[in-house]
Amino acid sequence: MQLSVLDQSIANAGKPQSEAISDSLTLAKICDTLGFHRYWVSEHHNSDGIVGTAPEILMSAIAATTDRIRIGSAGVMLPHYASLKVAEQFRVLEAIAPGRIDMGLGRAPGSDRTTAMALNPNAGVAHEQFPQQVVELMHWVSGKPLPEGHPFSSIGAHPQGPTSPEIWMLGSSDYGARLGAQLGLPYAFAYFFTDGIGSEQAMALYRHLYKPSERHPKPSPTLCVWALVAESEEEAWFHYRSREHWKVRMEQGIREALQPPESLVDTNYSPAEKARMVQLRQSALVGTLEQVSAKMEVLAGNFELEELVVVTWTFDPTIRHRSCELLASHFLSG
Repeated sequence: MQLSVLDQSIANAGKPQSEAISDSLTLAKICDTLGFHRYWVSEHHNSDGIVGTAPEILMSAIAATTDRIRIGSAGVMLPHYASLKVAEQFRVLEAIAPGRIDMGLGRAPGSDRTTAMALNPNAGVAHEQFPQQVVELMHWVSGKPLPEGHPFSSIGAHPQGPTSPEIWMLGSSDYGARLGAQLGLPYAFAYFFTDGIGSEQAMALYRHLYKPSERHPKPSPTLCVWALVAESEEEAWFHYRSREHWKVRMEQGIREALQPPESLVDTNYSPAEKARMVQLRQSALVGTLEQVSAKMEVLAGNFELEELVVVTWTFDPTIRHRSCELLASHFLSG
């Protein structure tokens, strides 16, 4: 099974947010060396916790400092932008790292409504144009002209070259599954975002409705899962506290930086917060390599997947590095 990484550029409390970008570049180099298949970076806005706001720029830096790993967006939140500009950005990325660029596309704002309006004054209706935008991108990034009669049929996205980015549909609901299937695109479900809820239905729909395309004659699905591996189960759960605390706060509308786990040990959580944490821990992929790899293999087997994408948050970046190293030793050692 192939293993990939989704990096969300998490900012740590008490540290400059710019360090999150440096940490992303460091982890990308590590994953390149370890043999991970892809390294995806996310797009979020107006958040003190997730500070990767421009995946296309971060991808460029990663492309220039890695050798073989595929580099992608997970994703570009397309309703914020004009399709042609996104196509041009990714054609430039493809020129920098030929055959290594993934264009993951999402419809969600990756922010709140006000921020979405600041990014695009037409945000209220832009999401309705998402399918049309994806089709335009499929033509522009591949170098194939838009159909005759399309108002932009005379326009091409440059620079052209012998290879083109691989487009992925991202989602956490049936919508992305249906659209990805209709257009013959690979599909990544945000399992970590929904705690797995809706994943079975979305994956089943994607496979059932899939229409083969020239580049992807058969369905290519994956799941993005949150996982943390450490030398001991106790150590893993200790460092998991940071992400657990962040997620509970996020669900309350608080977008704060990641807190150090030692500062959370004696936190006085409400009964509702404690109940939510119990829910999160029941499905969390956290523990030793033996424990986590077994759960990942079951998950991949149940969904008949050839690839999993892993996202990991830790306040101490060396703990995240070690988690990737341990996973690589199990899944990628051959």
